[in-house]
Formats: sequence, structure tokens, C-alpha cells
Amino acid sequence: METQVDEIAAGVYRLSTFTDAVAGGFTYNQFLVTGEDALLFHTGPRRMFPLVSAAVAKVVPLDRLRWVSFGHWEADESGALNEWLEAAPHAEVAVGTLGTLISGTDQASRPPRPPLADGELLDLGGKRMRWVDTPHVPHGWDAGVLFEETTATLLCGDLFTHVGAVGALTENDVVGPAGAAEDIFGATCLTAATAPTIRRLATLAPRTLGIMHGASFAGDGAAALEALADDYDRRFRASLPDGGAGTESP
Repeated sequence: METQVDEIAAGVYRLSTFTDAVAGGFTYNQFLVTGEDALLFHTGPRRMFPLVSAAVAKVVPLDRLRWVSFGHWEADESGALNEWLEAAPHAEVAVGTLGTLISGTDQASRPPRPPLADGELLDLGGKRMRWVDTPHVPHGWDAGVLFEETTATLLCGDLFTHVGAVGALTENDVVGPAGAAEDIFGATCLTAATAPTIRRLATLAPRTLGIMHGASFAGDGAAALEALADDYDRRFRASLPDGGAGTESP
């Protein structure tokens, strides 16, 4: 395996490792945002730390890393957290309120920063990261995403997951492939709040979507998110005993 580095927006780098975890292949992607401070979104699993840290070092020295963040506590999101904290002595964990309180104060080798509130801005100096709570979307009570405001880049975690050997950045449809992956994995919590939460992200009008598993997307991110919300709304209604008859969207 090797980790490929691609700049998907100004100062936003996708670090991608292609694996044979599923038939057709599967990518594990982290995102490095560079300002006066640097932020890493997703740590990768522990076994990938040597590959990913070497990739980060091609862009910035590891001791410049100031923040380590991720959407929720899970091996591919946070597995190598303590390896990063050891390699980057000035780095702190920066995640949402639930993630900090439930897991961060126990699993991180040094205390996290005070939890990021919904809508709170983390200023990197030249880059502005806004945390958005997305509980249970796509999964995890503590789930959230980061939106980089200067480039309108949404680091959307497991949303839009798709399989296969893919390029770093695409302008093609990512909703259809995401639906196909959902059919395989069934990874998303289907609740009445799923589609509205995704529609809330669409109001950010992202121009780039940093997708954790698959190609990143450049284009009308709001339209892609609305279409993804439509798909999950359909899935939620189909999961109801009467197929959603007589219900209205929240």
C-alpha cells in the first residue's frame, strides 16, 4: 500500500490509501488543512500511521500539526490518534461536545481542547474550520463534520462513501455510487432526522466535498447533498411498516 497526496482545494490535501478491504477496492482518506496552524481530519487506523504520517510530512513537518479532528470515534476515524499526538507534541484533539465528553477524555493520551460546540469556529490562521453536529448521521451519536469556509470545502466523513479505484477529485455523480455502497454496507442510521440533517449541510453551499471513502467531489455540493438527502428520505420511508404512507417530511 501507499498513501497518495493530492490538493483538492487551496491548502486542503487529500491523503488516500487504496486497499482491498472490499471487492473492487476501497480508499481510506484523511484530509490535511494548512494555515498558520495545520489540522488533520481523520487519523486513519493505527496500522496505516507510518504511511499517512509520511504523506503528511511531504506537505508540512509533523511538529506543525496543531489540531487532530474526526467525525466520530471509530478505528478508521480515530484509531491512530495517540500515535499522532506522540508525533506532533503541540497537537490537541478538537472534536464535538459528545465526542469529547464520551470518549475524548478517556481515550486520548493527553486532554482534548474544550469541546467544539455546534457551529463553533476554529481559526487556523488563513483557514477557518466550522464544526457542525450531525448526531447519528451517517452514524455515531457523537458525529459531526468540519466546513472550511475560505474554500467552501466540507469534510463530510462517511457521507457519500463509495467503493472502487477512484481518482482524487471528480465532477461526476457521487450520489449514485454512494447509494450503491449503502446497499452493500447499510452503514447509515435511518431516522426521521437523517435527511433533514443532510439538508442542513446543503445550506453551507460547499464547492468541494472531502469524502472519507471514495473520490472527493468538486461542483455543486448543495445539489449533491440534497440528492443524497432525497435518497435517505426514500430509504427511511421504505423502512416504515406502511412504507411511509400518510407521513410528511420533517
